[in-house]
Amino acid sequence: LSCGRSCDMSRTKKEVKADGFTVKALMRNSVVARPPPTGVFKQRPSKPTAFRTYYERRELPITVDHNSRGKNIAWKVDIEKLDYQYYLPLLFHGLCETEYPYELLARQGIHDMLERGGSKILPVLPKLIIPIRNAMNTKNHQVMCSTLRILQYLVMSADDVGVALVPYLKQILPVFNLFKNKKRNLGDAIESRRDRESIGDLIEETLEILEHYGGPDAFKQIKSMIPTYSPA
Repeated sequence: LSCGRSCDMSRTKKEVKADGFTVKALMRNSVVARPPPTGVFKQRPSKPTAFRTYYERRELPITVDHNSRGKNIAWKVDIEKLDYQYYLPLLFHGLCETEYPYELLARQGIHDMLERGGSKILPVLPKLIIPIRNAMNTKNHQVMCSTLRILQYLVMSADDVGVALVPYLKQILPVFNLFKNKKRNLGDAIESRRDRESIGDLIEETLEILEHYGGPDAFKQIKSMIPTYSPA
């Protein structure tokens, strides 16, 4: 028995750590190290956005409204009189924000402007692509889920927005493809409601909306970027 232990110890001492796909890895006593993490799902902290800067300078016509129904936002001017080409992109840049009150103001402000924008929305669409892409590229669960819901609402907010968005899908779908299999984990009961929100389910829902409102070329564009996409 003692001989067996000593033999095992001698073999252990001779083990050599090696990187994969190297000559050293082919040696009899080599132990191949695991590949380093790619960090592909790692969150990317966002820098303070233009939205935050303008809000802190009091150059945006919105503020937090503390009332009996909780925290909401109040507009200082009539939304329909706003310059959508100027204000809507600024609010979309605020999608990267995760701190109060910036997140609340940006998200609710976008919703209000889309709700009442009508024909003003479509001409602004090209200016919204980079903020949407930047928000998705943060890979922050909270930011991504908010952005996906805003994207859904954007597509349905006015005529032809879905069709006009199709040529830009190649700029925002790569992150969709990366996170589409991140489905809901029902076993973790201690997570907050927001943390339980499934990015994978939201992505699937968003893709179906993009296809539905995007016209005949939407499916082809989605499929080229996400080969495993299959509508329900």
